Amino acid sequence: MRDEARIGVIGAGSWGTTLAHLLAEKGYGVDLWVFEKDLCETMRKTRENTLYLSGFPLNGRIVPSNDIAAVTAGRRMLVMVVPSHVYRSVAVRMVPHLRENAVIVSATKGIENETLLTMSGIWKEILPGSLGVRVVTLAGPSFAREVMQKIPTAVTVAAEDQETAKEVQHVFHTPYFRVYTSPDKVGVELAGALKNVIAIAAGVCDGLGYGLNTRAALITRGLAEITRLGVRLGAHPLTFAGLSGIGDLLLTCTGDLSRNRTVGYRLGRGELLKDILADMRMVAEGIRTCTSVHALARKIGVEMPICEQMYKILQEGKDPRQAVWDLMERDLKSELEFPLA
Repeated sequence: MRDEARIGVIGAGSWGTTLAHLLAEKGYGVDLWVFEKDLCETMRKTRENTLYLSGFPLNGRIVPSNDIAAVTAGRRMLVMVVPSHVYRSVAVRMVPHLRENAVIVSATKGIENETLLTMSGIWKEILPGSLGVRVVTLAGPSFAREVMQKIPTAVTVAAEDQETAKEVQHVFHTPYFRVYTSPDKVGVELAGALKNVIAIAAGVCDGLGYGLNTRAALITRGLAEITRLGVRLGAHPLTFAGLSGIGDLLLTCTGDLSRNRTVGYRLGRGELLKDILADMRMVAEGIRTCTSVHALARKIGVEMPICEQMYKILQEGKDPRQAVWDLMERDLKSELEFPLA
């Protein structure tokens, strides 16, 4: 296979490793950038990501590397799967090595704290326009371990240019990994980021011992908040009824493999956030995203009461039970935000 036909995957967490494995199984040569030198060497020797995705042998077409320049240079397609809080710093390191007209598939869900930009917004800010690099977003309900087990999964690829979206769709599609396209990159990115905050809230309710009624109400009103913010920022409302919206929200709010739900559950059980984080190896993106959402909602004047209470729990140490009751005691409203015709 020609060098330019190889795909570079940046980030060897559970999701990055899974996407690298999926592509390799399709026959692509994959260079996988691994941040941790020790893990990179272990993956080369054992052909397993023992730190983030133990128990799954990796396809032989995957070449783990600690050299980000080597993984990036000359690649027509790159898949970006690093945590949101290091996304910019890693992207800046990649820019000098990007080839013209490369396609970057962004599979990270988050909003940068300092700038309130989505991941594609970061690329837009740092990429030289002359390069012609295209950035698409991949999102949807997809736990890494289930994809590795080839359990049927469906996701969305969003891009302004639908030809690029279709190209990425065909690259990633398999009999167990169905890929749809969308022109609404703003909506898909915001849905993927914000659902993590609502998932922490759902975990809190479960940890407090509230029932299915509470969880259903939380998910539904959480979706209303996500949609409200998304539409204000130019997203199409129907995006939030799709895979990257309600699909990913349901998965993350109810699935036992959800890191964000787990954080919330432990908070609801009375644990301190610092103790929870000390136990966690992988990132729960909703914690950082909650800070961004809180600032963004205030900046543009969008009401997001669930996210507001989650910010107070995570950043101000508010008692979770009090937060729930404060939500229940808000002024009474109509469920529909717009009058029926």
